[in-house]
Amino acid sequence: MFRHAFAAALATVLGAAAGLAAAPALAADGAQLFALQCRACHQAASTPMAPALTGVAGAKIAARQDFAYSPGLKAKGGTWTDANLEAFLKSPTAFAPGTKMPIAVPADDGRAAIVGYLHTLK
Repeated sequence: MFRHAFAAALATVLGAAAGLAAAPALAADGAQLFALQCRACHQAASTPMAPALTGVAGAKIAARQDFAYSPGLKAKGGTWTDANLEAFLKSPTAFAPGTKMPIAVPADDGRAAIVGYLHTLK
């Protein structure tokens, strides 16, 4: 009985430690995916093609003053929570009909990695 309790406790501790280590690794994976899938349009400063994404995580949706957002995204309201970022990346046109964003990220792990990376853009 003691061995089972000890094994369960050890698994919990190791699982928590793995979770702590996973956040930086997820952001690193996200940086690579961002470079491959996003950087062609999203630069350090907003362009006519796409807004800059610095500080996007936790910001109000369609709030940058230096980009002309679509009416659909402006009407969405709210903030860029992880759930909203994931939903937008999964299907931009389902999230905000009429959005200018033409690219979706269909893979769950890819979206999670990119969202993790967006949190590092301050």
